[in-house]
Amino acid sequence: MNSQLLYSLIAGISIGGTAGYLGSLMLQKRMSLSAGPLGHLAFPGVALAIIYGFDISLGAFPFIILGIIFIWLLQNKTKIPTETLTAVIFSSGVAISFLFLPINQAEEALVGNISQVGFLEVLISIILSFLVFILTKIIYKQMIIMNISEDLAKVEGINVKKYNFIFLLCIAIIVALGVKLVGALLTAALVSIPAATSKNISWSMKSYSYFSFLLGLLAPIVGIILSKLTLLPAGILIILSSAIFFLISVFWRKPH
Repeated sequence: MNSQLLYSLIAGISIGGTAGYLGSLMLQKRMSLSAGPLGHLAFPGVALAIIYGFDISLGAFPFIILGIIFIWLLQNKTKIPTETLTAVIFSSGVAISFLFLPINQAEEALVGNISQVGFLEVLISIILSFLVFILTKIIYKQMIIMNISEDLAKVEGINVKKYNFIFLLCIAIIVALGVKLVGALLTAALVSIPAATSKNISWSMKSYSYFSFLLGLLAPIVGIILSKLTLLPAGILIILSSAIFFLISVFWRKPH
């Protein structure tokens, strides 16, 4: 196995596994599709990164973080659901980016380019993915309680605003990393499909989050290896692999 393939697999596993785990929480809060608009919000940063030749995840970070802060502030002020606010602001990111991104350079922005990651990018991916995983694990129980009832959460002494912000920050980081893996166009699938698949085959909350993590890391392994064999874009094959796992889970779905 050459070093480039190894780098791609390590980065893919760390991002994909964490995305799946985070997605299990997002699905319960009916926010799994929010990653898509946030990925679109990353387009201006991705466009700048492509034009000036630096890492697209690095370009995506500031735009997604600013978007998350803006959404959080609006959420606290207006009480409009997070997914609605996300959908409202994402289109501006897409429009701005395509003002200056040459169309012949759009493929990497749309479907990612994990096959070209270097050692430093892999290291950053591992560190940030681990950070998101730990933060998600810490807030998981509190977010479930908040999902049941924010009033109940407040009675339990949970700082709703703080936990919502941490949750949104985790989403922002994994979306920025996911842009490198599957592109800004497909980030919603990166978090939603493993969680949806896990829901079909799990029998408890613990197994649900565990299988989401496992399926999240398995799809990049299959997709990246297939990409190496077929020379097709890895991002597309990762999502298609994940979708096939979901279809299999439909037929193997646990009885109710």
